[in-house]
This record gives sequence, C-alpha cells and structure tokens, in this order.
Amino acid sequence: MKRSTVTLSLLFILFANLNCFKSSDGCKPKSPNAEAAAMNAYCSGNGITPTTHSSGLFYQILDPGTGATASATSKIFITYVGKLTDGTTFDQQSDPSKTGWPLNQLIEGWRVGIPLIKKGGHILLVVPSSMGYGCNGYGAIPGNAILYFDITLVDVQ
Repeated sequence: MKRSTVTLSLLFILFANLNCFKSSDGCKPKSPNAEAAAMNAYCSGNGITPTTHSSGLFYQILDPGTGATASATSKIFITYVGKLTDGTTFDQQSDPSKTGWPLNQLIEGWRVGIPLIKKGGHILLVVPSSMGYGCNGYGAIPGNAILYFDITLVDVQ
C-alpha cells in the first residue's frame, strides 16, 4: 500500500508539473530547413560562400588550421564576434585567455562547427536558431534568431 501511494504521489507530481516543461508563450522552435532561405540570403548579402553541414549549420572555413582538433570534452580558447543577422553585435571576445570553455557546454552550432577546424583555424558560422538559443532567445538575442559567428580557434586543450 505504501509503495503504491508513493508511486501515485510521484506520478501526480510529474503530471502536475508537465506544464513547467512547456513554454507558456507558445514558443515553437524553427527547423534549420525553415531558416535555410534566410541563411542563404544572409550569406549572399555578406560575401559568405557557405558549405551546409548535415545538421543545417552553414559554415565557411577561411583557414583550416594545422594543430589539434577540438573534441566534445576539449577546452577551447577562441577569439570571436557574434552578430545577429541585422548586423547587431551581441557578443565578442578578443582575448582568448578569457575563454577556455569545454566545447560540450556551448551552443550546438559551436559544438558542430568548431571541430571542423584545427588549432589556428578560422571559421565563419551561420547558425540556425535551433542550434543557437532556440525560440526563447537569451539576453540580447531574440527568440528564433539566426546567429553569425566569426571564430578563430587559438588553442585546444
């Protein structure tokens, strides 16, 4: 009897809180395919000749680098600029010593794109919103925002 009461209580708590896992604002993530035309237009208008990754990420390798390749558990030291497609810079870092982040803790667009280059490499990423901050956004980044990053992989540990 005690076991069934505990089980029923846990199920009640789970079902009562399911709405916490759903967005109350009707947020619906866009698929990379739904954003492909806008991403292509951004690339065309900004002199980017992209390659399309199977994930939906657009990228252009400017310098492949020659050192180590980052893995999921690598710490990466980078310089970068992050922009919205309207040209607004939302983040940047020119001092790689202030980075040193585990790759597996970063947005999916970076987890897919950064391992495409080696230490010393330089890549441009056009990230579909689902591989960035999704339909909820983050800070100055609005929901469903396609993101542009110019990244140099300075070091990999």
